[in-house]
Amino acid sequence: MTKTMLKPSMKGATKTITLPPRSKIKVADTWDLTALFKTDGDWEREFKKWQKTLPRYTTFKGKLAEGAKAIRALLEFDRTSDRVADKLGTYAFLKTSEDQANSDYQRMKGRYISAATEAGELAAFIRPELLAIPSKKMDAILKSPELAEWKLTLERIIRYRPHTLSDGEEKLLAMQGQMSEASGTIFRQLIDSDMKWPALLKEKGESVELSNSTFILFLESPERKVRETAFKTYYKEFDAHKNTIAASLNGSVQRDVYYAKARGFASARESALFSDNVPVAVYDNLIGSVRKNLPTLHRYYELRRRAMKLKEVRHYDTYAPIFSDVKAEYAWEKGAKTIADALAPLGSDYTSKLYAGLTKERWCDRYPNRGKSSGAFSSGSYDGLPYILMNYQPTMLDHVFTLAHEAGHSMHSYLSCKSQPYQHASYTIFVAEVASTFNEQLLGKHLMDNAKDKRERAYLLNKMIDDIRGTIIRQTMFAEFELVSHALVEAGEPLTVETLRKEYRKLLDAYFGVKFAIDNELELECMRIPHFYRAFYVYKYATGLSAAIALSQKVLNGGPKDVEQYLGFLKAGCSKWPIDILKDAGVDMSKPAPVDAAMKYFGKLVDELDELL
Repeated sequence: MTKTMLKPSMKGATKTITLPPRSKIKVADTWDLTALFKTDGDWEREFKKWQKTLPRYTTFKGKLAEGAKAIRALLEFDRTSDRVADKLGTYAFLKTSEDQANSDYQRMKGRYISAATEAGELAAFIRPELLAIPSKKMDAILKSPELAEWKLTLERIIRYRPHTLSDGEEKLLAMQGQMSEASGTIFRQLIDSDMKWPALLKEKGESVELSNSTFILFLESPERKVRETAFKTYYKEFDAHKNTIAASLNGSVQRDVYYAKARGFASARESALFSDNVPVAVYDNLIGSVRKNLPTLHRYYELRRRAMKLKEVRHYDTYAPIFSDVKAEYAWEKGAKTIADALAPLGSDYTSKLYAGLTKERWCDRYPNRGKSSGAFSSGSYDGLPYILMNYQPTMLDHVFTLAHEAGHSMHSYLSCKSQPYQHASYTIFVAEVASTFNEQLLGKHLMDNAKDKRERAYLLNKMIDDIRGTIIRQTMFAEFELVSHALVEAGEPLTVETLRKEYRKLLDAYFGVKFAIDNELELECMRIPHFYRAFYVYKYATGLSAAIALSQKVLNGGPKDVEQYLGFLKAGCSKWPIDILKDAGVDMSKPAPVDAAMKYFGKLVDELDELL
């Protein structure tokens, strides 16, 4: 196992990090993709076979109005084609993730994307043709027994009828697709390619290049001077490009408002929430509940200031652990076993399958190697395994939580695929973050209950508090900023540098409180968040964790029925609207109660940490 770890080596007075090539990674430490294709040659043969079937889409064009039989034939072909494409695309994506410098897999992925684009173009007639069928005729068609398994799919298409334009208008909107992404593309190119930061020294003397991906590593440093230098240096570059980024963000919001108006939505927010059938009350309740509980957050910041012995607490002090001296080491097998033990309330069927997936069944690609995708993710297909990519480090407790998080996604996928037909197996983002953060909640509770002393328990409390702070409260502040920025543009007010800084400063003052020392540079934070180019998305992180906290409390404190309801949620896929799936599990996100309960739990954790300190 040691051969797959990050290896520090000394060169002069600084440390450098080297990674092994993919060829040196033990097979047992990699994922087993043979559930998808045994060899690249098998992928190639399946790809060519699938590619030859794509022109068959044209045989259905112009015939859907004939009735249920024609619609069913088209939907069955589309399902078969999409299912094969899902398997092909997943394999290409995962192989590319192993080593992004591997040109063979880059080519494989590129060929798949090209063919998938062609498939999308050939299938583009389906929605407009279905929507062109008169309402009364479609109502009669939907009653046909031939379409029983497709009724939900068709109803989800038909509900777009009031927001679908004429063929000519739809064509014009479609032609704007690439142009509409220009703001986001400019932003990514600017911050990922053109903006440059120097290498800075960390607390142990190693020289690390400051970047978007390493910024958080500097903020987590126990040395305040390291954190402050990184913060100032990082935002200096954003200040130098603030006018360009403001124009880019303004263009993105203008795009959102334009498309919402073009399709007859009352606002950009309503347009964004329409696909999941989420009422705007969910969004408003989230903001209202978090706002109501901000005094508890402010109390936590004061607690953090005292514990860290600071004269004043600043933003770059909020990511460093209060207890930087608490160490933990979890080899992979120990981490997997700890996660399985923590999830024991879900029953042996769940935990045995998960533990097998994390170990002998090789769902996971465990350790870093040269060229491997950074971070972590869960990704699979209906006909494969729910794979997990990690860059696991045994000395980082956060990586155990990350593994639990991704395992939550994977078990959600595994159970949905086992329980639902293909067209109902893929759950939406609105519920995706529930399963992952639920696992983190149970892991945190398990570790706190088994902490060896008060200091270790306090360390874990600090982590759980910061997770809620970062996922519910911070993301809600972002969601509120999206609401404000879009409302300004909808009222005819452009988003200039001054406007963005002023509006974001109002939120900073409210969310951090009067005793928090806010650096002027922090007003530029709104210009560095990539999620703002995919508007009205971040609120789902906050609602997801809120629901996860509510469900974890039900499972931990309830009985077999509560466990069964939660497992039913994991098996539901997208067989109902996400709000209704959560209601079936016992959480009604259309009401303030779940977020209120999550914030009450946050306060309880802060109280206990205060007592331990």
